[in-house]
Amino acid sequence: MKKYLILIIAAIALLASGCLRKQSAGEMSVLVFVPGHIAGSSTYELMVQGSLEFAEKNPGVSIKVYEAGFNQAEWEQQIAEMVSSGQYDIFISSNPSLPELCANVAEMFYLQKFIILDADYEGHSQIKTYSYNQYEQSLFLGYLAGLITTSNMKHANAAKRIGFIAAQEYPLLTRQMIPGFLDGARLVDPQIELDRRIIGSWADANKAAELASAMIDTGVDVFTSIAGGASTGIIKTARDRGAYVLSYNSNEYNNAPGTIVGCGVMEIKKLVMEVLEQALNNEIEYGKPETVGLKEGYLNFIFNDPGYYDNIPQEIRQRFEMFVEELRGM
Repeated sequence: MKKYLILIIAAIALLASGCLRKQSAGEMSVLVFVPGHIAGSSTYELMVQGSLEFAEKNPGVSIKVYEAGFNQAEWEQQIAEMVSSGQYDIFISSNPSLPELCANVAEMFYLQKFIILDADYEGHSQIKTYSYNQYEQSLFLGYLAGLITTSNMKHANAAKRIGFIAAQEYPLLTRQMIPGFLDGARLVDPQIELDRRIIGSWADANKAAELASAMIDTGVDVFTSIAGGASTGIIKTARDRGAYVLSYNSNEYNNAPGTIVGCGVMEIKKLVMEVLEQALNNEIEYGKPETVGLKEGYLNFIFNDPGYYDNIPQEIRQRFEMFVEELRGM
C-alpha cells in the first residue's frame, strides 16, 4: 500500500514537473532530512547546526529541517512526499540505510539530488555519499576495548569478551565496523572474542537493554554500539550491571560518567558545511562515493575529557594514544 501511495504522489508531481526548480548561481534550497529526532542525537544536532550555520554565511541558501521520526518503514514515503514539490535543490541526510530508499525515490524524481553522510553507495547519478573510514575508527575503538577487557579495571572480568550492538544490518557495519572492532581488540590479545547482536530497530531501548544484559551474562564487559536512540538502553544496563561503553560519534561522557569511558568523534558539522559549499558551487560529483578519516581530520577521539582520563588508567591511555597517533600517520 505504501508503494502505491508513493507512486500516486510521484505521478502528481511529474504532471507538474515544470515546477522543479533549477539552481541559480549563489542560491540553493536545502532539505535537511533527519531520520529520527534531533533532540538526543548529537549526529543530527551537528548536521542541522552545520546546515543552519552555512545558510547564515550564505544569504542565498535556504534550509528546511524535517524530522522523520524513528519508524524506518515510513521514511521512503516521507522522502517522496518532501521532494515531490520540486522546491529543494539538495536533499541532505545522514544514515547508512538511506541510500537504497533514496534510490527508489530517485526513480520517480529524476532531477532530485541526494547527499547522504555516513553512508556508502556507488554508481547512482543522483546520489552522493560520504562515509567515514569506519574500519579505521572501529580499529582504534576496538583496540581500546581490548585494552579494557584485558585490564584490571573495576568492571573488567577474565572472559576477554567484548560486545557490539547495532540497530540493523547494513554493508558498512558488516564489512568494516564489526571486522575493524574485532581486529583492533585482537591486536591487544588474539584470544579476545566478539559478541554481536542486532536490535532490529533504531529506537527500541528496551530490546537493546535486554540484549546488553544477556551479553553481560556471557562475560561481555565493554560495549560499543551503532543504535541511535536505542543506545540509551545499552548505556543504562552497562551502568546498572557494571560494564563499560565506548561511543562512536560524539562526546557522550557526561551521559554516563564512569560507564562511558571512550568517545570517538566524527567532525559532522565541518563535513556538512564543506559539502554544502561544494553543492552551492556545483562541484559535487554524484555517483562517486568518498571516504574520509583520521588523516583528513574528519575522525578523532576525545582525549581531553575527564570522562576519559579520570576513568582509564594511565598505562592504558599511553598505549592507546600511541596507537591512535601511529594510525593517524599511516
